[in-house]
Amino acid sequence: MTHLLAIGGSDAGIAAALRARELDPSADVTVMLADSYPNYSICGIPYWISGDVAAESDLAHRTGSDLEAAGIRLLTDTRAVAIDVDGRRVETVHAASGASSHVSYDEVLIGTGAHPVRPDGIPVGEPGVLPLHTMADAEAVHEAVAALAAGARVAVIGAGYIGLEMCEALIARGLDVTLVQRGPEVLSTLDPELGALITGEARAHGVAVATGTTVTSLTPDRGGTWLVHASGPDSSTNLLDAPFSLVIVCLGVAPSTELAVSAGAELGSHGAVAVDDRMRTGVPHVWAAGDCVVTHHRLLGLTWLPLGTTAHKQGRVAGENMLGGDRRYAGSVGTQVVKVFDLVAARTGLRDRDAADLPGTTPLSSITIADDHKAYYPGAVPLSIGVTGDTATGRLLGAQIVGHRSAEVAKRIDVFAAALHAGSTLDEVSDLDLSYTPPLGSPWDAVQVAAQAWERERRERA
Repeated sequence: MTHLLAIGGSDAGIAAALRARELDPSADVTVMLADSYPNYSICGIPYWISGDVAAESDLAHRTGSDLEAAGIRLLTDTRAVAIDVDGRRVETVHAASGASSHVSYDEVLIGTGAHPVRPDGIPVGEPGVLPLHTMADAEAVHEAVAALAAGARVAVIGAGYIGLEMCEALIARGLDVTLVQRGPEVLSTLDPELGALITGEARAHGVAVATGTTVTSLTPDRGGTWLVHASGPDSSTNLLDAPFSLVIVCLGVAPSTELAVSAGAELGSHGAVAVDDRMRTGVPHVWAAGDCVVTHHRLLGLTWLPLGTTAHKQGRVAGENMLGGDRRYAGSVGTQVVKVFDLVAARTGLRDRDAADLPGTTPLSSITIADDHKAYYPGAVPLSIGVTGDTATGRLLGAQIVGHRSAEVAKRIDVFAAALHAGSTLDEVSDLDLSYTPPLGSPWDAVQVAAQAWERERRERA
C-alpha cells in the first residue's frame, strides 16, 4: 500500500489528497497541517468579517469529518520541521505539547504555501496591528472589529484583493475606513486607468483612499490606538493625521520554502521552489505544489503567481503523479477577479508593460467601453475593457475588465482566459460563437467589441 503524505492542509495539499484517493481508494493518504483549519477558504475571510457569511465554520470547503470520510487521515496542529529524504520520514512538532515525532511516507508533497510580508516599521502582531492571512488571523480581526464602536477609525494597509475586500467588510460594519496604497491607484494588477475606476468606487462608498503613499512606521498613541506615519502627497498623508483604533496589514506574500530547501530542493523564480510541470522538485520522492512553488505560465514561462485556482490544479497534478501517473500542469494565464462594492474588476494574461520583454513581441493595448447588453433593454451598464495583443501576429496577450457587478464580468474575463489558453488571436476572439439575448448581451458581445476595437487600432498604427 502506497503511503502519501501532504504537508499543508490548504488548496494544494487537499487537492492532492483527494485526487490520490479518487484514483486509488486503497492509498494511505495523510494530510499534515500546522493549524486546526483543514480546507478552509481563506478567500472568504472578508465575507465572514462583514457578516455576509454567518459562521466561521461556513468557510470550510469540507469539514474534517468530510475529509476523513473520504479516507484521508488528518494530523492537525502538527508542524513539519525537517524531511529525512533518505529515510523517507518527516520530523514533526505538535503545537500544543511541543512533542516531536516522525511520520513516514512513500511520497511526500510540500504544500507550505506563502507567508505575509512583514515590512520594517510596522509592528505586525502587536495589539491593534493585525495581519490577515490565516484563519487564526481572521479570528483575531473578527474579535477586534466586534469590539469597536460604530465610527471607530480603522486603517487598511495594502490595496490588493484582500485589502479592498476588507474595506468593504469594515464599511458594512459601520467603521471609518482609510485605505493606504503605495501605487498611484488601488489594484496594481490593473492598468492605472482601470484601477482608477476601483479607487473611485471605494471613495464613493466612504473609504478614504490614500494613494501614492508608503507607510514608514506605526507608533502607539493613547488608549491603545496607533498613529500611521507615511511618505506621500499631503492630500493623502493628511488622511492619516488622527489615530486609528485598528490597523489591518495586507501587504502581500512571499513563498514559504524553508522546509523544501532543507530537504535539498532548489529555488526558482521569485525565490519559489523550482518544480517541473509534473510538480517534481528533483529530490527523490519529494513533490511540491501551491503558493510555495514556481508557476508555469503559458505566456511568460516560469514565474510565481500565488493563486488558489492555480494551487488546486497543481495539487491535483501532484496527487495523480505521486501514484505513478504522468499528468502535466497545463499552465496558468493569471486569471483573477474581485468585487469591490458595486464594481467588479478582472484580469487575465499580460498588461502592456508585462508583455514588453517577451521576445519577438510588440505589444499594443487599447481600452474600449461597451454596454453589457442591448441598451434598449433596461439596466444596461458600461464595461471598460482593456485588451493587449501582439501587433505582429494579432495574438491576444491579455485583458482587463471593470464593470458593474450585474454585468457578468467574471464570465467575460473567462472568455479571454479560454482564448489565451488556446493561443487565439484577437480576430479569432471576434469570430467566437457567443450567446445572445437582449437582456444579457448583444449580437457582438462586449468582449468582441473590444477585440474589434483593438484590431482597428492595430491597423491605424501599421
